[in-house]
Amino acid sequence: MAEDDPRRRIPRTDRLLETPALADAVARLGEATVKQAVSSAQARARAGEIAPEDVARVAEAGLPGRATSLRPLLNATGVVVHTNIGRAPLSAAAVDALVAASGYVDVEYDTATGDRARRGRGTLAALRAAVPAAGDALVVNNGAAALVLATTALAAGREVVVSRGEMVEIGDGFRLPDLIASTGARLREVGTTNRTTARDYAEAVGPDTGCILKVHPSNFRVEGFTSAAEVPELVGLGVPVVVDIGSGLLAPDPRLPDEPDAATALGRGATLVTASGDKLLGGPQAGLVLGEATVVERLRRHPLARALRVDKLALAALEATVRGPRPPVTAYLHADADAVRARTERLADRLGVRVVPVVGAVGGGGAPGLELPGCALELPEGCAVRLRRGDPGVVARLEGGRCLVDLRCVPPHEDEVLAGALERALSDSLRPTGGDG
Repeated sequence: MAEDDPRRRIPRTDRLLETPALADAVARLGEATVKQAVSSAQARARAGEIAPEDVARVAEAGLPGRATSLRPLLNATGVVVHTNIGRAPLSAAAVDALVAASGYVDVEYDTATGDRARRGRGTLAALRAAVPAAGDALVVNNGAAALVLATTALAAGREVVVSRGEMVEIGDGFRLPDLIASTGARLREVGTTNRTTARDYAEAVGPDTGCILKVHPSNFRVEGFTSAAEVPELVGLGVPVVVDIGSGLLAPDPRLPDEPDAATALGRGATLVTASGDKLLGGPQAGLVLGEATVVERLRRHPLARALRVDKLALAALEATVRGPRPPVTAYLHADADAVRARTERLADRLGVRVVPVVGAVGGGGAPGLELPGCALELPEGCAVRLRRGDPGVVARLEGGRCLVDLRCVPPHEDEVLAGALERALSDSLRPTGGDG
């Protein structure tokens, strides 16, 4: 290599890592991430793409904003509980609780006595206060885990009686029969797809029955010539009645008249209710078990409960969700249509695009068939990819060859950020893609 070769002036890695900007980045992002950015910049300098004195600046510019590869997104789909982009966004109170719980906390420690305390007792107290019909509560790591723990503790090696019309697939290919079979219990199917009576359950219950399971068909509806036995008809059959309500409403919501809730199911006599904490409840991923204190304690003492235990961060965020102000999911479901339209029209005037009617959805397997009428900005179809790849990423809806941007689930304080993303996407869509002109 010639003495005047500029590649000789490329700074060494250790020297670069000592510069204030990159040293700070190591503290925020980790040494491996920063070294990767430095190596990339040095390679560009060796290839002659950048000057040696620009290596530090280019390396710094190539660093990610945070130590996780997950990207924050704006949800402009009109689907409130969107499984693929993280289901329920947390409230500010829940986010603050996550920060508080990120260090050493009294998750199972009594600061008054110095002794071990019941794990997550504040969260459990919040759940009992929110659902007074529950004698006790238990939190595990997701809704499926809550159902697995309940059926394992009550019916391992025995039968679980369930209606054929409730043999659901809960998402991503996981089917109820397979889930129950994994617990060591045997399914006893009763009734038919569209009609199951209390008599069907009564004839199936016997000495080998561990529990009756009622599952809310949360992502489909059966209409027409149908009937289903209700919880009060089953509670006198001499075995525990477990009701999986799915999406996690703790109390009735007039916006969701057909969606089951924990308070009502327990008030009607259910032994246990299982549910998710990260869908309609609007909290972190969690599984809830609510019901008779002695039965909940039986689940808590089961060896499987340890494997399904939820961590301190989820406990903190869940407590803040239950105790605190209404979470974003609830706000979006109850969004004022006139307010959303006014925001949409202001953006439309600024961007020079049309406002069109749309129908949103609850999502996440909740309230199937319930329509959420609204409006959206109509953009060219090609904007969808540009929006997804932008910073911030915006996930819109593709429909009929159009990119539709629904503001229902976009917080109002993000309108200016969204406007900038839309302007960039529209500008890019007008750029020529090639040719000699």
